[in-house]
Amino acid sequence: MPTPQPVLSWLEPGSAFPPVENAWGAPSDAPGLLAAGGDLSVNTLRDAYGQGIFPWFSEGQPILWWSPDPRMVLTVAHFHLRRSLRKVLARFRSDPRCEVRFDTAFEQVISACANTPRHGQPGTWILPAMVAAYTRLHEAGHAHSVETWVDGKLVGGLYCVALGRAVFGESMFSHTNDASKIALAALVCFCRECGILSVDCQQNTSHLASMGAAEMSRAVFLEHIRTAREEPAPHWRFSPLYWNHILSA
Repeated sequence: MPTPQPVLSWLEPGSAFPPVENAWGAPSDAPGLLAAGGDLSVNTLRDAYGQGIFPWFSEGQPILWWSPDPRMVLTVAHFHLRRSLRKVLARFRSDPRCEVRFDTAFEQVISACANTPRHGQPGTWILPAMVAAYTRLHEAGHAHSVETWVDGKLVGGLYCVALGRAVFGESMFSHTNDASKIALAALVCFCRECGILSVDCQQNTSHLASMGAAEMSRAVFLEHIRTAREEPAPHWRFSPLYWNHILSA
């Protein structure tokens, strides 16, 4: 007999999330799926991320909330800097036309990410409602953009959510070769400078694994963010001196 699907919790706007242990596991069709419904308000998103939950849904679906186990996490001390990327970063750092900026073009970054589908997936999961929600979260100080600029043009970047010193990566884009990798490397440097230990990457991909991310049990991940989210938030700015964290010797 086929294994029955577990019951999915339905949320009303403002209602509390069920325990993450209720998320669907294997062999369900959607391992990590926790609940549906609710809203994308700033308070709801803060509550979700603080519990290791994130929204991910497609056009025509209700809001779907996820908490996968295991969790893909980039421990910044384990960031893998390939020789080719080291050369790219060294040239970037020494070129006065090139710079990394934080939070100067958040809406441009998330809109560009929305136009960059994930590998192997048609369309985008960053729907207009998500763009609006994360823009509000950015205005509230809990979402940030890391931007790669060349000749005064935004050529790549990423955006993330941050609660205290808990950082949750969301999506990235490139308009030129390696522009998103430069942004990720800049985020790693910033994290090392500010004592941020890891960046949540949500789900396993070969690209993230190649840069040092690895799977972590949900229980260990949640224990980390429970501590990190209560620590004082750093000032989100980037200094070229931060490159020394990965380019020195």
